[in-house]
Amino acid sequence: MLFSHDTEHALEIVVELVNTGPPATETEHLPDLAALQEFVDHNRLSDARDLDAADLIATHGLRDRLHEVFRTANDKDAAVRLINAIIAGARTSPHLTDHDDYDWHVHFFAPGARLAEHLAAEGGIALAYVIAADELDRLRVCEAPDCSRVLVDLSRNRCRRYCDSRTCGNRMHVAAYRARQRESATR
Repeated sequence: MLFSHDTEHALEIVVELVNTGPPATETEHLPDLAALQEFVDHNRLSDARDLDAADLIATHGLRDRLHEVFRTANDKDAAVRLINAIIAGARTSPHLTDHDDYDWHVHFFAPGARLAEHLAAEGGIALAYVIAADELDRLRVCEAPDCSRVLVDLSRNRCRRYCDSRTCGNRMHVAAYRARQRESATR
């Protein structure tokens, strides 16, 4: 494990959030409060309740800013500026908690924070840990030419290139295989 469980979990949530809509995908997967609540429930985000339209708008805005971090991951200074701005915009209040049958762990969002602040604090701190560990190259945009989804490569040998091995990865491998077959048939 490269990062703590909590950091990896926060990074997974960041990736899932970014990949819920434009520009990462053509389809908006968080179109309404019901979808946003499903995202919260699926990711077991604590203290995220009483969602309203402002939460949806703020979460969409945060999603765009987080996507920009992945798009600038080859420029450390730009990524640092973006991440610092994300964290600065959230009310942070690090505190220990042991909610929902989890052992003691640290939350970075302030108690009572709205959803976007919660996501900005937790996700922003997780991204800050990535930079502090000099692992920024693990933040990537999928290498499939028709995909803009993002990923965090937590593999030991840093070999993950596609957002999903079953879709983009498989599609690209099949295309490469067919290209090799065509090339060998023309020889």
